[in-house]
Amino acid sequence: MTVLIAGPDEDGLGDALTDLGVELVRVEGIANRDTLVDAGVETAETLVLTDMDDASSIPVAREANPNIRVVAYSRDSLPEYARGQADLSVDPDLLAADVVAEELVGA
Repeated sequence: MTVLIAGPDEDGLGDALTDLGVELVRVEGIANRDTLVDAGVETAETLVLTDMDDASSIPVAREANPNIRVVAYSRDSLPEYARGQADLSVDPDLLAADVVAEELVGA
């Protein structure tokens, strides 16, 4: 399973996913077509956004990979235009990174 993380990972979701054996790829810089493609969006199972400024990357990711699952893991709300495009939105204050990681991998 490959998961892409776009944005800062201040709550440690990437480490929690890696601990469960997930191949984790961090999107370098702003999540846009080029950085998502460089990170492997075409074959990734999940894209995690931790910065809601990157929400505009959701349709770009879905165009490149219609089957990708998009998860927002942030204390900030998804912008209204992106709310119907994400599969899951989780506030780190409500669910810890290890719990979210387990749910994402189905452990």
